[in-house]
Amino acid sequence: MASHIGRRKFLATLGGAAAAWPLAARAQRATGVYRIGFVGMISADSLPQRLAAFRAGLRELGYQEGQNIVIEYRWADGQYERLPTLFSEMVRLNVDVIVTHGTPAALAAKQATKTIPVVTAVIGDAEASGVVASLARPGGNVTGLTFFNPELAAKRLELLKETLPSLIDVGVLLNPTNPMNEPIIPAMRRTAEPLKLKLHQFGVREPAEFEAAFAEMAAKRVGALAIIEDATLIANAPALAQIALRQRLPSSGWPDYAVAGGLLSYGIDFPDAFRRAATFVDKILKGAKPSDLPVERSTKFATIVNLKTAKALGIEVSTSLLLRADEVIE
Repeated sequence: MASHIGRRKFLATLGGAAAAWPLAARAQRATGVYRIGFVGMISADSLPQRLAAFRAGLRELGYQEGQNIVIEYRWADGQYERLPTLFSEMVRLNVDVIVTHGTPAALAAKQATKTIPVVTAVIGDAEASGVVASLARPGGNVTGLTFFNPELAAKRLELLKETLPSLIDVGVLLNPTNPMNEPIIPAMRRTAEPLKLKLHQFGVREPAEFEAAFAEMAAKRVGALAIIEDATLIANAPALAQIALRQRLPSSGWPDYAVAGGLLSYGIDFPDAFRRAATFVDKILKGAKPSDLPVERSTKFATIVNLKTAKALGIEVSTSLLLRADEVIE
């Protein structure tokens, strides 16, 4: 059962600068305090549950902030072009390990350093994107957790069709700057064909483009919307759900999306993935090499139905889907 945790503001003010140490000494710092660099693609208050899960995972493994670890946070605020600079700053700080999330960030981290270990808390198909050589043998300085976004995106189409049997035209909302979209769209088209669905693609890079994209959807008379994961879109789930509801457009996305007001969700348990990322950090701080740590596939998935939104849209969700759902929001 997926947990329904209310959105709450997250504020992390961590300070303290530890002295840099030689590369060869990373495994055991003289002070006994490790420095972790966390580079986020959006802002601190956009991922409260995931950051809380990561920090909880560290505590469960015996790491206490301010005692034996210091976490240096940097945020791209949705401007992916800033990522190389942020990772270069982590290299200058000479952190023990870098933690990040998302394909654009993982690729930027890989370009910034070949020596500092990098843990991806969550990333779409790490092998296909070129972040690692293979899941079993990453081969470089990057490891962590991955999931196969094409499968998730395709499943959302099936859920929309099951909920709306007469559905034909479906809008697909994505961030065109995210390289992981390349394998997702073909997978969605393969799923759409037997379902007799026509896909219409809409790209948005920032919240300022949302309204125009939805206006274009209305002009093309799409009957429903499927949203592809991207850090910018995830961080703005409430705004997207609100616009979709206002335009009476049934929509689907990742688990947080239905919690934020979307109709349907299917995807991985993101907080669980961030908690698991702490185990990679722990192993690396204890001397393991990233190249020897297999990339893990996320194994926890959730189907969520927002019945309140369904009623507002005048949609009757089948009993079959409600019984299969991990969570029903009423």
